[in-house]
Amino acid sequence: MIVTFCGHRQYCREKGDEAKVLAFLEEKIGDNIADIYLGGYGNFDHFAYACSKKYKQTHSNVSLLFITPYLREELLKEEMQFYDGIIYPEIEDKPLRFAISYRNKWMVEKADYVIAYITHSFGGAYSTYKHAKKCGKPIFNLAEFEQ
Repeated sequence: MIVTFCGHRQYCREKGDEAKVLAFLEEKIGDNIADIYLGGYGNFDHFAYACSKKYKQTHSNVSLLFITPYLREELLKEEMQFYDGIIYPEIEDKPLRFAISYRNKWMVEKADYVIAYITHSFGGAYSTYKHAKKCGKPIFNLAEFEQ
């Protein structure tokens, strides 16, 4: 099972958000083996990592994986201390300036569940959210945004 996240860079943690994410992970993963795909850029990604790390503390069956849009040795060495592994999706033929968008689409396509924080209908996070909907992925949106 694979769970991933998508959300706006300017996310501000609200009371109860962490509990909602942890409850969702418990309900969907439980004691099953699972990979959690994480992006590592922006406020929501940092929140996603914190929740995932907390969940992993009581669920050794979970791996936290950084999905990198770039192959930069110095970045990857730094990230390895926080994650169980790093995956570079097959996007090297894509323009570098769109690497994050292609990485996000790849993460959604591989995921069984998407945890989101989408409050408005523009930007990269919203594009990823639309792609998840188009792919028919189950989405748990903390912001309860619908379009």
